[in-house]
Amino acid sequence: MARSESRIKVKLRSTAGTGYTYMTTKNKANQRERLVMRKYDPVIRKHVEFKEEK
Repeated sequence: MARSESRIKVKLRSTAGTGYTYMTTKNKANQRERLVMRKYDPVIRKHVEFKEEK
């Protein structure tokens, strides 16, 4: 099965300043703006916003 070229890997970094990251994928054709997700940061043990970094 061929891998789709429109999906790219992105790194999400915690806005809490802990340096914790998540890796995910997004469809570049459908989502041109930077991704922002609310996820769990185990360093501070809370849910915080994670923003896509370049």
